[in-house]
Amino acid sequence: MIPMTDGLPDDENRPSKSARKRAAHDAQRLGERLVGLPDAELERLALPEPLAAAIRAARSIRSHGALARQRQLIGKLMRDVDPAPIVAALGERGRRAALGAERFRRVETWRDRLIREGEPALDALLGWRPQIDAGPLRPLLATARDPTKPDAVRTQAGRELFRLLRVALEGP
Repeated sequence: MIPMTDGLPDDENRPSKSARKRAAHDAQRLGERLVGLPDAELERLALPEPLAAAIRAARSIRSHGALARQRQLIGKLMRDVDPAPIVAALGERGRRAALGAERFRRVETWRDRLIREGEPALDALLGWRPQIDAGPLRPLLATARDPTKPDAVRTQAGRELFRLLRVALEGP
């Protein structure tokens, strides 16, 4: 007996309907992630113009139903695009964001430690990064730690200390 097929000779080599649906949903989810990208990053991806236009249009849609239809359109257009470079670009963007957050936390931790511990923490910082000029840090640190100063003055000194540390810790 001959197996029933849909008439296509390569029926055995085609992915299953479930696999095709998963791929379509993955493409749609990837397209939805692109909607949140800034225009400059979207341009760097060199997407086909119909897809880029659909993504830009989705940003201005407020109706839930219309947005759902637009996401489906984006998913359909994404099926014709190689997802590998897009996934790689989004991964790199995520790595840069994580690195920026880690740097921010490091600066914040040093600022808090300097305010809490004073000179011993400054000595530890200078031991770790000897190229840092402690001259501008010392008066800010003294102001931020001085309990006789008003809270607003101490807070402002802490902010300025953070700014100087961020610049100083950006180096190698």
